[in-house]
Amino acid sequence: MPRSPATRTVPPSTALLAVAGGQLVAAPRDAPERGGRTAPERIHRQALRRPSRNPYLRLLATPGARAFTAGNLIARLPMGMLSVSAVIMIAGSRGSYALAGAVTATGLAATAVVAPFTARLVDRYGQARIAVPATALAVLGSLALVLCVHHDAPAWTLFVAFAATATTPNTGGMSRARWAHLHRGDPAALHTANSFEQAADELCFMLGPVLAATLCGALFPEAGTLVGAFLLMTGVLVFAAQRATEPPPTPRTRTAVSPLRTPGMPVLLAVFLATGAVFGALEVVSIAHAGGAILALQAAGSCAAGLLYGSLRPARNVHRRLLLCLTAMTALMSLPLLATTSTASLPVLALCLLLAGAATAPTMVTGMTLVQRATPAGQLNEGMTLSVTALLGGVAAGAATGGWLVEHAGTVSGYAAPTGAAALALVIAAAGTAPRRRPIPAVSGSQTRDRAARATARTAEPCGTSACRVTGTAGNDACP
Repeated sequence: MPRSPATRTVPPSTALLAVAGGQLVAAPRDAPERGGRTAPERIHRQALRRPSRNPYLRLLATPGARAFTAGNLIARLPMGMLSVSAVIMIAGSRGSYALAGAVTATGLAATAVVAPFTARLVDRYGQARIAVPATALAVLGSLALVLCVHHDAPAWTLFVAFAATATTPNTGGMSRARWAHLHRGDPAALHTANSFEQAADELCFMLGPVLAATLCGALFPEAGTLVGAFLLMTGVLVFAAQRATEPPPTPRTRTAVSPLRTPGMPVLLAVFLATGAVFGALEVVSIAHAGGAILALQAAGSCAAGLLYGSLRPARNVHRRLLLCLTAMTALMSLPLLATTSTASLPVLALCLLLAGAATAPTMVTGMTLVQRATPAGQLNEGMTLSVTALLGGVAAGAATGGWLVEHAGTVSGYAAPTGAAALALVIAAAGTAPRRRPIPAVSGSQTRDRAARATARTAEPCGTSACRVTGTAGNDACP
């Protein structure tokens, strides 16, 4: 007579073997979990999971990455808001765009001086310990500027208040330092991370001015500065709270030298200076020719190209990659000049600006990769902040040059400035970072055999010298 289900004998608990993370894991057969699923079923499901084919989804799947990225994006958005808000607020209150421009230029100059020292402190004492108080000082400077404008304080107080915002930490550099810490030894992941960060920069600088102008026009002139200061402080607090992904501080020793003295770094900073001149000149000339809205197309093209570039497998020779990107940027930056020379159609110019932006993000990504390789690990924030400082200096110089050309030669001739600056960056990169071969002295037969053996070992395992890290030639024939 068959047994009923109620009287059926329960077999003894046995163990099942499942593969998880490349290891055999033993789990009891009758270990039920929530939803009626047993432990072996859960392990089997986890073992069957495959990493996403999208490199950005894999990047954001890093533990803690989404949290610090969210905070960083919130803190980075005001970077495109505060200068525009200050110009609108000061010009509307004092009736002088010259005064507004001088105040923002003073803040830019102060940032170029203060930012490297702030980054050095971040490397030495940690991101959370320095970024939060530095941001608080910058926010106080923005609030002081609002009060000075609102209460019609003397003009010199505007310069002092806005200069106090120079303590704003380089949030983009701190985020890149976290990626470099989390994915050290993985060039493909770092390439994707740098592309993601560059696309985030373009997005924030595209949306920031629009948000600032909307707030100042729809609410009141001080609204853009107040909202920007709130977002900056909130984002940095969220970012700094993610301590699990923060790189460890590196106490400065007597033997530590500035990244400026690292082989290859001065040339890279000169390239960033010329690249910044491309951005500054293009911005001023385009605004004078067709208004500021058309610049969003250049930023959109750069953002899209940055994301696409990050999804591709990069070439191993980073120096050659930089030369190719600079060559493409020089060629594409000539399109707006050709468009304005041959036709007065704004849609044609808009298309050319969209294409011109396609090379800027890959150039910045590759340049930042070289800066990361050239900078010692314990000074990464300082090295990247130096590159941003050079970029800002180039933006100021390019804006001044573009403005002079617009005033004396017209907007059509003004488009020659970004093309010339891109060509200058290409020449500097080609002349300054090209690997140099040393002459080989005559040697005996035994010395030749020994040298061949050492060369074979070096090809199998890159030497890791500073020159190899900068040029990206470790382990190949160009390795010094």
